[in-house]
Amino acid sequence: MALAISSLQQFSLPSKLILGVFLALLISIMVYYTFKMIEMVYVIRFKKPLFVHFYMALKKLNDADKALLYKNFNFYKSLNEKQRLYFDHRVIAFINDKEFIGRDGLTVTHDMKLLISAHAVILTFGFRDFFIGLIDKIFIYPNKFYSSSSDAYHKGEMNPRLKTLVISWEDFMHGLEMTNNTVNVGIFEFTHAIHFNSMKEGDVSSTIFSDSFKELARMLTKNEGLRKELMESRFFKDHQILNQFDFLAVIMEHFIERPTEFKGQFPQVYAKAKQMLNFNFVGY
Repeated sequence: MALAISSLQQFSLPSKLILGVFLALLISIMVYYTFKMIEMVYVIRFKKPLFVHFYMALKKLNDADKALLYKNFNFYKSLNEKQRLYFDHRVIAFINDKEFIGRDGLTVTHDMKLLISAHAVILTFGFRDFFIGLIDKIFIYPNKFYSSSSDAYHKGEMNPRLKTLVISWEDFMHGLEMTNNTVNVGIFEFTHAIHFNSMKEGDVSSTIFSDSFKELARMLTKNEGLRKELMESRFFKDHQILNQFDFLAVIMEHFIERPTEFKGQFPQVYAKAKQMLNFNFVGY
């Protein structure tokens, strides 16, 4: 009799284990979808994610890397201590996630990776998912390069089909060093990448970015006076606007580089750009 009870108990243990795993999985799914529903309501009302930063362990930059960021980016300077820790972590994670490839004999250095990645991190610092999954490889040319897709020489290019971003290092550095203009190859090309990525991905930040751009497009379509003023303003001097992607990239160049002037001249457009990036930081 005792042997029979023992055998029955042993037989029931796997069943209990399976039941426990099933219940844990069911609860996890319920929690996940409950959170998604709550966040959806929050996004509809406030146009931003319920939270942005959550990391199991923060990766840290060394002092030399921090100094390079501090020297080249006013945005980095304006961050508080906790935000800089998040920024540092994201830069390292972004570098580790991408393959950087030099072209025409260019040797890719750590500083190149750091400066390029920092542009991506700035634009996505209000995003929860900051990796821009549409980019696998970043090609770096010494200067302007020939693009077979357009039969012309470019300073930068985003190819969503090949999941590659291409930049001219000379022009990238020119945009970084010239603080008195709004031509920034890094911001321009990463905006293209984020724009394409938002059309493909379904995460909350991509959805907010895409929906906010549609709102901006509708606003400019309905307000002919604002659209004409925007296109004829000095903000578009030296820019060739070929399509919606170029238009948005120019908007973001000015938003990042000259936020005070941009807000003063075109507050409605500025507000939509801020909403797209979920940009609630000092100076913006």
